[in-house]
Amino acid sequence: MATKSLKPLSGSPNAVSTETSIEALRMEPLLYGRDRVHSIETIKMVMGQLPRTELVEETRDMLHYVVSTKVMRFKDDVEFRFDDETRQIEFRSASRLGHYDFGVNRNRMQDVSERYRRLIR
Repeated sequence: MATKSLKPLSGSPNAVSTETSIEALRMEPLLYGRDRVHSIETIKMVMGQLPRTELVEETRDMLHYVVSTKVMRFKDDVEFRFDDETRQIEFRSASRLGHYDFGVNRNRMQDVSERYRRLIR
């Protein structure tokens, strides 16, 4: 059963995704650990370490978090899609408002990716 894709990016530089063809906004997906369940639990552990982060939706193969910025409390949506076929975790992190985010979404997802990779070794 194919899972749905992540929401496409608008093209503004306040987001990153593993499923975009916009090279400047693209990041590489994460590889599964042992299996989907282990990978989901590891992502949850990593996201649980981030401040002002709330899991707002969970399905069998998707996690959706909302992260609030420290000062202005702007909301960013962070989504993960777990693909059993490719054994990869696709993700998207995007600001709800504004045009430029000073690299916040990319930096967050680089941090999440590094933490995840350390935990699944």
